[in-house]
Amino acid sequence: MGSITVFKFSSEDCGTCHRMSHYDEAVSKELGYGFVNVMLQDTDVYRRYRRLLLAQYPNKVGMGWPTYLLVSDPEGEFTIHGELKGGMPKGDFRKRLDSIEIH
Repeated sequence: MGSITVFKFSSEDCGTCHRMSHYDEAVSKELGYGFVNVMLQDTDVYRRYRRLLLAQYPNKVGMGWPTYLLVSDPEGEFTIHGELKGGMPKGDFRKRLDSIEIH
């Protein structure tokens, strides 16, 4: 298995997504993950990675704002290893992200 990237699916209209942007990328990188912010309004980036989101949420029902997916090989035969949904404090984000077992 190669490296893992955290994909954050969010929207410019989401206040919680914006607040978390002050630490989610830094925490992800501290834990050794890559990080890609996929804003729904950024059509080029969203089109590139929407297949990841749709694999987990085919009709987007049950998504949180933001939704984070931990993915290996995102450009190829990707595997989703875990997810986090919704807003949370920095400490909780770190604990929950760190607790996801990568197989």
